[in-house]
Amino acid sequence: MSEPSRDPRMQFLIDRLLPGTVRRVGVTGFDGEDVLVRLLDAAGEEGETARIPRHEASTRSTAHPAELFEVGQEIEAEEIGRWHEDRLLLSARACENPALRSFLLALEPGDVVAGTVAGVHDFGVFVHLDGEPDGLCTGFIRVPDLTWDRIAHPSEVVETGRRITAEVIIAETRSGRVAISLKALREDPLVRFADQVGRTLTGPIVRVVPFGVFVRLAPEVVGFLHLSELAAGETAESPEQLVGEGESIAVEVTEVDLRRHRVRLSAARGAGAP
Repeated sequence: MSEPSRDPRMQFLIDRLLPGTVRRVGVTGFDGEDVLVRLLDAAGEEGETARIPRHEASTRSTAHPAELFEVGQEIEAEEIGRWHEDRLLLSARACENPALRSFLLALEPGDVVAGTVAGVHDFGVFVHLDGEPDGLCTGFIRVPDLTWDRIAHPSEVVETGRRITAEVIIAETRSGRVAISLKALREDPLVRFADQVGRTLTGPIVRVVPFGVFVRLAPEVVGFLHLSELAAGETAESPEQLVGEGESIAVEVTEVDLRRHRVRLSAARGAGAP
């Protein structure tokens, strides 16, 4: 099941990264490390001038785009948008590998894909998606898209060689990547937990930070208790002066924010300092 609603900021970013129109262009020269081009119509007639920024020239590493293109050469490039005096910007790298582009264009946000985990890193997980061109690794899962739970490292969720099923967030022709999500196929655990507001629960402290503690309340559900609540009238400069990870604590659930996926806690009524 997908998330009930997507953060508007995330949706704006996705809209900006969606594939643009492909244009046939002729290379007219270079401006520093940018490639200057002119649009060509179906009959080969020249039209509007445009620019391919250096980082959009190719996925290949070169000292200068002149190693890849020559004046008069005709290529295909994808429209990015318009900046700086309404100048049209294009991406040649988005059209560099026809097989990869065809694979990416066949994927839509919300599609369910399968693949094999290729690498697990601090910043996310790389996945070989079924059907991708040979020699490439197109799938990527950001840490926040792995699980609804709080984790210290992606290796707590997946390991190299594991087969997974995930939902497509966006297929980016310019980066050659498919952003996918494991947690999108699972219901947000806070949906079922929302009726716990006002109840007093007991759970272990799973993380201590300078301004409070995180308490596990149920599988994949962690709430935050601020230091001011934790101290319960006592003077304390940090939570470590009062509690430690692994200790059980009684708390009251004061708010369940489904949009931000947060649970706010207060000290249990009648509870003193730990």
